[in-house]
Amino acid sequence: MTDTTTDFLETAQARGSHGRQQKDGVLLVRTIAMPADTNPSGDVFGGWIMSQMDLAAGNMAARVSQGRGATVSVEAMQFLRPLKVGDEVTLYATLTKVGRTSMRIHIDVWGRPRMSEQSHKVTEAEFVFVALDEDGKPRPIPRD
Repeated sequence: MTDTTTDFLETAQARGSHGRQQKDGVLLVRTIAMPADTNPSGDVFGGWIMSQMDLAAGNMAARVSQGRGATVSVEAMQFLRPLKVGDEVTLYATLTKVGRTSMRIHIDVWGRPRMSEQSHKVTEAEFVFVALDEDGKPRPIPRD
């Protein structure tokens, strides 16, 4: 990376670092898994977890791009452990790359059983977002 690119990534990371910073990224979402979030087997539905991840990544993308954005892709996810009803679900985001109109955001998901102090990693993924103008066309991410 060039110095200009490195400086811009640092500026964009500062813009997205509004939450509580953790080793695993910026804390963006913390919620409790509820009965309506379960699949027919009684575990928390993977689609619900992915939607929470998209919300967290979208939150950071909006701050970094200072406006509207859209999910372009999500790279491979692997569910490491199931979540149960009542588990606390915490999502951390790390801005890993910023291009002219797009950004890459890494999301880590951790679960903590309701009656425990022990957390465990549930999944992680890379989200790519593109900044959009008012007409829904890609736009440059502000560099200042």
